Amino acid sequence: MKKNIGLLIVVLLVAAMIGTYVKQQIDKDREIETASLGKEMDERKIGLNNGDTPPDFTLTSLDGKDVTLSELRGKKVVLNFWATWCPPCKAEMPHMQNYYEQNAKKDNVEIIAVNLTKAERDVTEDAKIDSVMTFKESFKLTFPILLDQKNSAGFAYQVITIPTTYFIDSNGYIRRAITGPMNVEMLKSYVDAMD
Repeated sequence: MKKNIGLLIVVLLVAAMIGTYVKQQIDKDREIETASLGKEMDERKIGLNNGDTPPDFTLTSLDGKDVTLSELRGKKVVLNFWATWCPPCKAEMPHMQNYYEQNAKKDNVEIIAVNLTKAERDVTEDAKIDSVMTFKESFKLTFPILLDQKNSAGFAYQVITIPTTYFIDSNGYIRRAITGPMNVEMLKSYVDAMD
C-alpha cells in the first residue's frame, strides 16, 4: 500500500513537471510571436537601434518655430546634435549647408541641427542663444537649428560624443547613427541608402 502511494506521488510529481515544462514552452512560443509582431510597422520599438522608431521631441528653432520630429514623417531626416565650441561640429557645418543647398529638396531631406544649448559654455541662457545665433550667421546656415535648452533630446538620444547624427528614413525609422564629422559625400551616400 505504501509503495502504491509512493508511486502515485512520483507519478503526480512527474506529471506536474511535464505540465509545467509544456506551459513554459507554450509561453515561450507566445513571447516569440509577440516579439516578432512588435517590429511590424507602427508598432516598432522606440529606441536608438537601426530599425527603431526614434524618440519623439518638440524643440523650438532659433526663429521661434516649434518643430516636432514625428511631424517630419514622409521626409528623410538628418538629425544632427552639436555645440558651438566643438571643432568637429564646426568642420562639418559647411558640408551640411552645402548638401542642404544642393540636394535636400530633390532628395526629400530635412536637416535638423539640434544645438545642445545646455552644454554651451556661456553663463546665461540669453548668452548661450546669442552664441548659437552668431554661429549660425557666421556659417550662413539655412537649415533649421533647434535649441535643446533642457537637454531633453540630447538625453533621449544618449548623446555623449558630438557631433552625433541620426539618419531617419521617410517612414520614421532610424537607419544609421554616426559620431564625428561628415562631409558632403558621406551625407549624400547615407541619405541615398535610405527609403
